[in-house]
Amino acid sequence: MISLGVSTNRKGFTLVELLIVV
Repeated sequence: MISLGVSTNRKGFTLVELLIVV
């Protein structure tokens, strides 16, 4: 998973990361 560092606060992946991962 590509973490931007902002998703660390969430479950592990935010909407922004979901777009990047998918």
